[in-house]
Amino acid sequence: MDLVLKLREIRRLKGLSQKDAAKLSGVGEKTISSFETGERVGSMKLSQLRRLLSVYDMTEADFFGGSVEKQIAPWELEPEQFATARLLDGLHSLPKPSQRTLLAKFQIMIETISELNEPKPKRPRYVRDDPDWQMLASRN
Repeated sequence: MDLVLKLREIRRLKGLSQKDAAKLSGVGEKTISSFETGERVGSMKLSQLRRLLSVYDMTEADFFGGSVEKQIAPWELEPEQFATARLLDGLHSLPKPSQRTLLAKFQIMIETISELNEPKPKRPRYVRDDPDWQMLASRN
């Protein structure tokens, strides 16, 4: 996602005007406007970005890590990613004991499905591991 779009949409999601963001961050209102229109985004200093992100309660990792896109435009995600994001959002909204219970059940389901999808060997394990069985099975 475009840096300019991210900056503008994060500010809007936080319910701030450019004037509010300028007052809270110490970055000029005209400067914020020029960043959000793309006019001067190339000359943005890291210190300015950090001050804006602190006003938006975000870390650099949050901003560049992809979580912003999920907030701004969840419809751009793949269907599986969108479903996973909605599932995680729902999980985070539950009380901690319920979260732990569901996570434990999800873990059991994942392990069970993983075991079912493992390729099965052609010979039983006792035939593969026991040398006597190997000898009996290899008659020509």
